[in-house]
Amino acid sequence: MAAMLEVQSLSRAYGGIRAVDDVSFSVARGVLTGVIGPNGAGKTTLFNLISGTVRPTSGVVLLDGRPLAGLSAGAVARRGLVRTFQMTTVFANCSVWQNLYRAALFRQLPTPTALMNPFTLKARRECAAAAASSALETVGMQALADADAGSLAYGQQKVLGVGMALAAAPRMLLMDEPAAGLNPVETEALGDLIARVHASGIDIILVEHDMQMVMRLCRRIVVLVNGRLLAEGNAAEIRGNPQVIEAYLGADLDNA
Repeated sequence: MAAMLEVQSLSRAYGGIRAVDDVSFSVARGVLTGVIGPNGAGKTTLFNLISGTVRPTSGVVLLDGRPLAGLSAGAVARRGLVRTFQMTTVFANCSVWQNLYRAALFRQLPTPTALMNPFTLKARRECAAAAASSALETVGMQALADADAGSLAYGQQKVLGVGMALAAAPRMLLMDEPAAGLNPVETEALGDLIARVHASGIDIILVEHDMQMVMRLCRRIVVLVNGRLLAEGNAAEIRGNPQVIEAYLGADLDNA
């Protein structure tokens, strides 16, 4: 199966501390991949490196065989790799639909020449509106389309964040602890949404502490400890790996 994303010998040092240390793995098309590890393992730093918000000390990231080195986070997103964050990042004073529309416009930033062409700008706005409406339906927030995002409950804002990422037309979605702060009912509903998004053809890499969600959704799991790759494999292989069990202090990985 062809690799969509390749991480090759990726490292990031802060002074004498290596937050990510010579990590290599690949993500095959169509394989929902999880990244797990104890607190401080380097998971968020890894996402920062992949998405372009932090430059690596060494190593490369390839998307469809093309390096992402030197690209800004916005340029990476326009290549089709979009990220969600642990905390909600909505425009509080805008409606739900306006949030989705803004995200869709970002994906379709025009060239300087296109800015002078009213027909191109009209087409851009129409495409963004269509993408926003599609994302609104995917995340099931049609009834809240006109509500201010800042008035939504925390769990609803997290779902809106997923919708904003979808409105940006990703081919691959990096999801950084999407279940953080959610109750069990919200977490289960979010897991269902992630499964639907993946089934629609969008590849997903999921960083998550909720092991039940990870084991339920992910066909392949990458384990980081102290910034280094400890293990990778399917859910059964990770559950039974003695090194992984030791890293989690013997916890039941289905409930860690």
